Amino acid sequence: MAGGEAKKASTNANNRKKKEVKKETGLGLSSKKDDNFGEWYSEVVVSGELIEYYDISGCYILRPWTMSIWEIIQAFFDAEIKKMKIKNCYFPLFVSPGVLQKEKDHIEGFAPEVAWVTKSGQSDLDVPIAIRPTSETVMYPYFSKWIRGHRDLPLKLNQWCNVVRWEFSNPTPFIRSREFLWQEGHTAFATKEEANKEVLEILELYRRIYEDYLAIPVVKGKKSEHEKFAGGLYTTSVEAFIPHTGRGIQGATSHCLGQNFAKMFEINFENDKGEKAMVWQNSWAYSTRTIGVMVMVHGDDKGLVLPPKIAAVQVIVIPVPYKDADTKGIFDACDATVKALNESGFRAESDFRDNYSPGWKYSHWEMKGVPLRIEIGPKDLANDQVRAVRRDNSAKSDIPRAGLVEQVKDMLDDIQQSLFDVAKQNRDACVQVARTWDEFMEALNQKKMILAPWCEEEEVEKDVKARTKGEIGAAKTLCSPFEQPALDEGTLCFASGKPAKKWTYWGRSY
Repeated sequence: MAGGEAKKASTNANNRKKKEVKKETGLGLSSKKDDNFGEWYSEVVVSGELIEYYDISGCYILRPWTMSIWEIIQAFFDAEIKKMKIKNCYFPLFVSPGVLQKEKDHIEGFAPEVAWVTKSGQSDLDVPIAIRPTSETVMYPYFSKWIRGHRDLPLKLNQWCNVVRWEFSNPTPFIRSREFLWQEGHTAFATKEEANKEVLEILELYRRIYEDYLAIPVVKGKKSEHEKFAGGLYTTSVEAFIPHTGRGIQGATSHCLGQNFAKMFEINFENDKGEKAMVWQNSWAYSTRTIGVMVMVHGDDKGLVLPPKIAAVQVIVIPVPYKDADTKGIFDACDATVKALNESGFRAESDFRDNYSPGWKYSHWEMKGVPLRIEIGPKDLANDQVRAVRRDNSAKSDIPRAGLVEQVKDMLDDIQQSLFDVAKQNRDACVQVARTWDEFMEALNQKKMILAPWCEEEEVEKDVKARTKGEIGAAKTLCSPFEQPALDEGTLCFASGKPAKKWTYWGRSY
């Protein structure tokens, strides 16, 4: 009896100690992804050192771990648009109210989100100045100045900048923030055909960002008239889906603006026949929201899970010296491993901090999502090998140091592909076809992304939104996919019973 009580007391003491250690180091998440997704997400982005909360609601500090991801995606996209002869520029952050109000439909779409500067020191400004929510109205007065004849076209500009959108409830890091980073491309062409072509070329680059870099499956499609960019002709998008919340998320958009802005801002040119004509315009953008989507899709109860292509550190090397071990030999082996990997083009680092145990370091780098961990202890040193542990599935393997670089390359490639495959399986399992209203509602209540035949009438779309409105939001169109399933003759709209014109994805959305 006394022995049992002693054992119980010892176990309780150990449990207390574990809790104290967890509290002291800040390691370990208190929320689980399946139990409380919102709390889990908020914890992961802070514990994984992506963001720090700021003292203004909806504004966040982007830490180096975030910026390194952003820079890798930026480097890919910037190089690709330069191949398309698109040039980078920078326009001011401030917008005069007269210019902002010029395009009525456009500003109505953004009006609630526009932040205004009304004071300079203690003095009221004579005319308040808006902070850009997007830059169409900032840039296009100058397009009309720079474009005179057909030889001035196409004009293709992009800027990497921040924008501010103020009014919203429930700010969420990366997903809905008052200030965020993005690129915005603005182009002008002589013909609609050129504009149409570019819209799809840019959209394909956005698909590659999500699928090839972030390992997230997306659907390419066209937005409905109701959901398109305010003031534009049509909007295309890449749409992702978060299985844990049952919500779609607009990943990036590529808009054909048509000639609406050209009309408002008098962007005219003389064509090769000597006739006066209006330009055709596009705008397109993706933002730091991409990083939030990645966290939501791949993260787990240990923290972040980063696809190798965008990880600032792809391989972390950790020494595991036991008592009386050849510590110098182990440290030298770690140094040599990092050097070999770096020289072969991998982003590898070692963690030699002596104030933390190897176990603490494992948890720390797991929390930060590093794709591959390499451990080197006395046994590994004796066998001229390393122990490799994958972040995505925790699989462990011993690798001879002689073949290290090739094996690491294969493992990182496999992790990248595996993350995409698992995300696609999870997404596909959430896609439900619904042909009737009852099937639609059943799928919506099961948090599905719904593919349904639709008559394409805006009033029907508004009606679906009104009929599904509830505490967790209403259903709306996400996009009509470019890859359309066969629409059999006589197929009716799930919501109106009228003849269906196309298949469209519906669901709740961020």
